[in-house]
Amino acid sequence: MGTRGELPVVGAVAAGGALGAVTRYGASLLWPTPPHAFPWTTFTVNAVGCAVLGVLMVLLTETRIRVAPHPLLRPFLGTGFCGGFTTFSTYALDTQRLLAAGETTRALLYLGATVLTALAAVWAGVAATRAVAPVRVRPA
Repeated sequence: MGTRGELPVVGAVAAGGALGAVTRYGASLLWPTPPHAFPWTTFTVNAVGCAVLGVLMVLLTETRIRVAPHPLLRPFLGTGFCGGFTTFSTYALDTQRLLAAGETTRALLYLGATVLTALAAVWAGVAATRAVAPVRVRPA
């Protein structure tokens, strides 16, 4: 498939990414983080995004459904929406902001807790979806 054949995928990722980024920005407006505070909004957005990604990947790749999902659904929702919704750059900036403010303990807690929570959220999303969805193949 040439470059032209990839344009629909690029468009789906871009549209999903824009929607995810706008959703994340909306969350930051609804729940702003005060200076020197633990960045709960970014932390929560990243955890929720990882859980959603775990759910999506099971639904789109492992479930028994009668109709195959549209081929652009995974790039739109997974790479696009979840990629735009979650944010490594804000996570890094929040960590740097806390360190610059002398909040070393809070920064290190945020740094480690985000990674552990994100991994746990993906696992929980996958496990919960496999428990309730008609799974085609259960990995060993």
